[in-house]
Formats: sequence, structure tokens, C-alpha cells
Amino acid sequence: MYIALLEDDPNQVELIKLWLESAGHQCDSYETGDSFTTALKQHRRYDLFILDWMLPDTSGIEILEWIRQEHCQNTPIIFVTARDSEQDIVRALQTGADDYMIKPVKQLELMARIDAAVRRAHTGEAESEVLEIGPFRIAFAERAIHFGNETIELTQKEFALAVFLLRNNGKLLSRGFILEKVWNMPPEINTRTVDTHISRLRNKLHLTPEYGWRLSAIYQHGYRLERLESEAA
Repeated sequence: MYIALLEDDPNQVELIKLWLESAGHQCDSYETGDSFTTALKQHRRYDLFILDWMLPDTSGIEILEWIRQEHCQNTPIIFVTARDSEQDIVRALQTGADDYMIKPVKQLELMARIDAAVRRAHTGEAESEVLEIGPFRIAFAERAIHFGNETIELTQKEFALAVFLLRNNGKLLSRGFILEKVWNMPPEINTRTVDTHISRLRNKLHLTPEYGWRLSAIYQHGYRLERLESEAA
């Protein structure tokens, strides 16, 4: 793969580039957020980004926000940083990071997490370009969900959660399981992000009885998406 590394510590750059290149990947490294964003604005294309949080001219979280809002929604992003608080991990994953590693990192674990992030990014796209579930048409190539003639505007995580719920409709899914599968977070992390995203999707996707669906919160368990019989709807 063609990987971009945003890291200002020359020792870390040398080590991570050595690991990546020994695994057969190509790696461009950048020391500042400005040089990194300039390269991307010049249409430099990458298969994966590795970001540090603390940079001389900006922060990795600001770069992450810029990537997701201005550059691309789908390219996997892994944070490799010394910041180890639960709040930082949750913030990065909620903002759009696919994984979060705390320094010092180990070679084999980094390679495994890179492979896992890329697999998750392409889950579904390899299976079918378009998936139809009830009234929904999921177009993986454009990462969009269509409801009749309506194209529903979704963020990257909303799209991933919507596909996960629709594929598992009828099943009871715990918050921890959803955190693991959609956000790649440890299931024990205390966060309301699942509940917030569920609430948004209920409105955006019309997951209500009048449209033939019920998205229920099951007390102390999680959520279940159910397709109702036509009479009930």
C-alpha cells in the first residue's frame, strides 16, 4: 500500500518507515500538518494515514477533522501517539479515526492493525457494489444509502452503523458489541456515542413504525432493529 505518515519525531519516522517498507509498503513521511495537507491538496493519493497527535504547527485531531470533512471519508486512519487518556481515544475515534495506538508501538501489532483497518474499510464493497434491504439501496462505491428517490446524507460512521444495523436486523445488539464492530473501541468504554448515532439514524433513515421499521432500545442490553409486518406498519 501507499501510506502517509504524519510524525515529527525523526526516530519514530525512521522506525515506522523501516517497518512499513520491510512489509512491502511505500511510505511518505511529513513533519508538519501544513506539509501533509499541502501534499493531499495536490492530489497525492494514499491507501492509509498514520497520524501523531502532537505536532509543531497543529494537532493530529485537527488534521483528522480536515481529512474527513475536506479530503476523504473512506481512507483508513490510525493514530499512533503518546496521549493515552480515555477521553483522547474516544475523541479520535468519534472524529473518524479507525484505530488508536499508544506509543511505544510494536512492529507486529502495528502491521496487524493496518491490515485490519484496511479490511474494515473494504467490508461490503467486495461483496456487492449495491445491496438492497427492504426499501433501502446501499451503494458501497459512493458510500450512500438511498430510500426510494431520496439519497440520505450520512457521515462515515453513520453509514457504517446503518449498514451494520440493516445487515443484523432482527438481532439484539449490545452497545459494547456495536462499539467493537463499528468504532473499533473496547466494549467497556463508557460513551454515549452509540446512543447519539442511533438517534440520528432513526430520524434520517425513517426507522419508525409508519415506515415499516422499529429501532428499539432494550434496557440494559442494547438495540434491536426490526422490520414490521405490513399490517403492523
